[in-house]
Amino acid sequence: MHIALLGYGKMGKMIEHIAVERGHEVVLTVDENNRSTVAGEQLRQADVAIEFSAPAVAVDNYKWCFENGVPVVSGTTGWLERWEEVVEDCRQRNGGFFYASNFSIGVNIFFQLNKYLAKLMNGFDNYKVFIEETHHIHKLDAPSGTAITIAEEILNNHGGYTSWQLEHGSEMPQGVLPVTAKRIGEVPGIHSVLYKSEVDEIEIRHAAFSREGFAMGAVLAAEFLKGKNGVFSMEDMLKLENA
Repeated sequence: MHIALLGYGKMGKMIEHIAVERGHEVVLTVDENNRSTVAGEQLRQADVAIEFSAPAVAVDNYKWCFENGVPVVSGTTGWLERWEEVVEDCRQRNGGFFYASNFSIGVNIFFQLNKYLAKLMNGFDNYKVFIEETHHIHKLDAPSGTAITIAEEILNNHGGYTSWQLEHGSEMPQGVLPVTAKRIGEVPGIHSVLYKSEVDEIEIRHAAFSREGFAMGAVLAAEFLKGKNGVFSMEDMLKLENA
C-alpha cells in the first residue's frame, strides 16, 4: 500500500516506521515546510493518507484529500466544531474518512468500559464523576480529544450530567462534568474516570507507555480504509459497538 503522511513530527515518523515494517511504502511526506509546494498529482500517488498535523490545518488537509480522491485517516484533535462540514464534504466527493480521537486499541476498549460504567452508575446520585487527562507539554489542545470522547459518552449514558467543562480549580455547577487537563514532561497519555462518594470510589484508567500503540492503530486504520468510501471510526474497524 502507498501511504502519504500529512504531518511529519514524532507521530508521523513513528507511523512511517511501523508502516514500512508492515510492508507498506511511504510515497509522500508533507509538513509545514513543504505543504505549499506539494501538488495534488503527488498526493494521488498514495492509496491512503494518514494525517497527524495541527488543528488549524487539519480540515484543509482533509478537503485536499477528498478533492484528489485519496481516503484519509486522521488523529488530529481540536477541530471538531467543523465535524459536520468535513463529513458533508467527504460525502459530496464520495470520499473516505476515518477519524479517531485515539487510535490505541486499549483506549478504545476503555471507551466501551466507560460507557458501560456510566450506564451502571446512572441514578447513584451519591457518586460524583471526575475526568482527568495528562499529556506531554507539546500537546496544543486541552482537554485532549480522548478526554472529550470520554466526557461525551458519559453525558450520553448518565442522566446526572448535561455538559462538561474544563476544570480550573473552581467547583462545577450542578450537572456539569469536570475535566482536568495536565501537561507534564513527555507523558504519552493518561486518562482516568473517577466515581467518588463519601465512603468509597471507583476508578477506570488507561496509561499509554509510548506513541507506538497510537501509530500501530493508525496504520491498521489505513489498511482498513483503503478502497472504501464513507466515514468510519475505531468502532467500525474493531467491531466494538456491540461487544
